[in-house]
Amino acid sequence: MRVVVGSFRVDFNTPRPNGGSLRPDFDSLRVNFGSLRTGIDTKRAELDTKRVFTYSFRAEVGFPRIEYEVTGMNERKTESLVRNHFSQFPDGITVEEQRSDNPKIDKLLKNASKKGGGKGYPEFIISYKTNPDLLIVIECKADIAKHESKGRDKYAEFAVDGALLYSAYLSKGYDVLAIAVSGETKKSLRVSHFLQLKDEKSVVSIFDDKLLSPDEYLQAYLKSPEKFQQDYNKLLDFTKQLNEKLHSYKILESQRSLLISSILIALENPAFKRSYASHKKPENLAASLVQTVSDELESANISGKKLENLNIQFGFIKTDTSLSKTENILKEIIDEIDENVNTFIKTHRYFDVLGQLYIEFLRYANSDKGLGIVLTPPHITEFFADLAQVNKNSIAYDNCTGTGGFLIAAMRRMIADAKGDEKKIKEIKAKQLIGTEYQAHIFALAISNMYIHQDGKTNIINGSCFDDIIIESVKAKKPTVGFLNPPYKSNKKIDTDELEFVLNNLECLVDGGICVAIVPAQSALSQSGKTFELKKKLLAKHTLEAVLSMPNELFFNSDVNIVTCIMIFTAHKPHPKHKETYFGYYKDDGFVKRKNKGRIDALGKWEPIKEKWLSSFINRKEEPGLSVNKEVTAEVEWLAEAYMVTDYSILNDTDFENAFLDYAAFLLKNKLLEKVKEVDDE
Repeated sequence: MRVVVGSFRVDFNTPRPNGGSLRPDFDSLRVNFGSLRTGIDTKRAELDTKRVFTYSFRAEVGFPRIEYEVTGMNERKTESLVRNHFSQFPDGITVEEQRSDNPKIDKLLKNASKKGGGKGYPEFIISYKTNPDLLIVIECKADIAKHESKGRDKYAEFAVDGALLYSAYLSKGYDVLAIAVSGETKKSLRVSHFLQLKDEKSVVSIFDDKLLSPDEYLQAYLKSPEKFQQDYNKLLDFTKQLNEKLHSYKILESQRSLLISSILIALENPAFKRSYASHKKPENLAASLVQTVSDELESANISGKKLENLNIQFGFIKTDTSLSKTENILKEIIDEIDENVNTFIKTHRYFDVLGQLYIEFLRYANSDKGLGIVLTPPHITEFFADLAQVNKNSIAYDNCTGTGGFLIAAMRRMIADAKGDEKKIKEIKAKQLIGTEYQAHIFALAISNMYIHQDGKTNIINGSCFDDIIIESVKAKKPTVGFLNPPYKSNKKIDTDELEFVLNNLECLVDGGICVAIVPAQSALSQSGKTFELKKKLLAKHTLEAVLSMPNELFFNSDVNIVTCIMIFTAHKPHPKHKETYFGYYKDDGFVKRKNKGRIDALGKWEPIKEKWLSSFINRKEEPGLSVNKEVTAEVEWLAEAYMVTDYSILNDTDFENAFLDYAAFLLKNKLLEKVKEVDDE
């Protein structure tokens, strides 16, 4: 008897050897081999490619006839599970299988074969009718052991590897959600998701181990940190272009944000949004815009002198030569705002967009810098809400409201904590956000910003936070949390000291309320003069819980060279004699400077850094190079740098090189090189 050892290949794409054809959804196959009689050492078949089984066998030859049974796992079952899942959601999506009628997709996949060379297609390509920027690609494997390889480089054999291969090709033209699915039953199904944005090499793991609905995928993608950063970068690009355009139209810097805010408010009115393009005369469109804003604010319970003042602020639109006299300019601006800014706001709610626009416009405006206006970066306003542990029952007060960034960050946190309780959310917006702003045009921006973010504007007060009537009005609302970034004084003799604003905020809070303020570091260092006396007054009335040293270039985007720190107080509880204050050296927030974008979280470092900072602060941890707890009085410095123990063991040559480079850059920027040289020569 002769023993034959070898393998055979069953290809679903070719006819069977004895006639007929193979069905691709068979669970098992029965193949006739003529003279082969008995199979020995039977092993389970493995799927080699999409439509091919490869099977090793050993058989005895010499008997008249055998039937040899091949069994194997079936990828068709996996595909069927995926197909059935998405068939539940027929609206809004297009599902294509192993092909695409989209020429752009077809072109991107022309070299995407998992075997190398030639076209390749995933099992499923899903596109959205309303959001063409996003594609979902799905790769399936029957065996969960073939879900993911260690190196993710076995594209033909493993689901994750193949899904990421297709994502790499398609991300040259789309944002891609790559989904790898393995398993033959719902119960055993294993699912992995990966998000790769257009023109990005990095891939982020996202979602849980289960299939979601197309709408859940879309909403989570739109609100993901990665998508936010992408959209935010686009917004920064647009604001720069818009600012240059408004400059060319000779629209004053102080009026540019007001123009944008008026357009955003008017676009909330369905009638205006439908009809603004139909106005044939620019003066009619300008008048319609201003009237719509007034009507919208009045319908939002803003009336009397407050509404009258707002109408005055927006009134320039009707008289500006470019906006009201030149054809198509205002319409063009409205079109661009709707497409670029309004879309961003609708996607990323509770983000201080107007504040960001104002920061960009401030770069060209010297007048407001003289007033000490330094708007807080968005990641810091959100950090404030974290430090104060804002929740749905907090009542937040900002006595230097600016464009409302702190209140919007607080509102975002409160609403998240309300967990869909509409009654509570309505109460938050109506009663739990309070602000005071002195300057009329910025007050108009704050009202607009709160309106755009759907309420909270009725408790914004136009006036001085030091006015006794305003103080009593705010106290009556019983704020539990205070936030502020006060105007930074440019004239020490006549300008109000920053710590006076801090005292004012604390005065308005309930007993035990938490005040979080960002002030110049110099305020924490003072050991004589007026600021020193204010430090003593603060400790006599309130408890200094913490001082956090902030990055040196935190306000780089505002072109203001001020080194700052965050002070955190507990209201109306005098600082205990032996109380230890927490000092944090929070100098590196992971942000980097980028040309035309300013200072941004380009490397995605901020979130883990923030979590480390919060953990250290909340638990009052002491860590070399980061934090220390220390008893203090008004007579000493209130900064971590004065008390921290440095861990010199972590320093290396690069640290010294960077320090020298920073010093050289400082000398060059401040034109001090010649002075240093003179000292050296002496």
